[in-house]
Amino acid sequence: MHSLDRIDRLILRELQQDARLTNQELADRVGLSPSPCLRRVRQLEQAGIIEGYRAVVSPRAVDLPITAFVRLRLASHEGATVDAVEERLRAIPHIVEAHLLAGDWDYLVRIVTSSFDAYERLLREHLRAIPSLASIDTTFAFGVTKPVSALPLDAR
Repeated sequence: MHSLDRIDRLILRELQQDARLTNQELADRVGLSPSPCLRRVRQLEQAGIIEGYRAVVSPRAVDLPITAFVRLRLASHEGATVDAVEERLRAIPHIVEAHLLAGDWDYLVRIVTSSFDAYERLLREHLRAIPSLASIDTTFAFGVTKPVSALPLDAR
């Protein structure tokens, strides 16, 4: 496992705030020259600490204003069943997140759709078609109080 020092944490904090920084800008912000800064970024990427770079797209701007949080409970927890369920969840494009849970429910899934009708179609055609689902519970979000944000990394 890669041990993070203070500079690594600073690099990660800066990139989480703005992944479009040039290497020179990043180096200036963390107090390194460009070559060692780039070397550290590459090491963080190779270690899997930086998993990728993405654009944050407004769901409303691309006609996906409906967000549903869906809890799923499995009827069976056999290995092959769990694998099949997870494969199906990953294959549904409107599922943008899926988390394995501890507790009464097995999964929490975040789904974005263009309308309530579109959600109902997705529920009928995709979710209910997943074998071994015992129950499905849906909650719709009215808005976002705090969007996905940077991980809380101290400089230590």
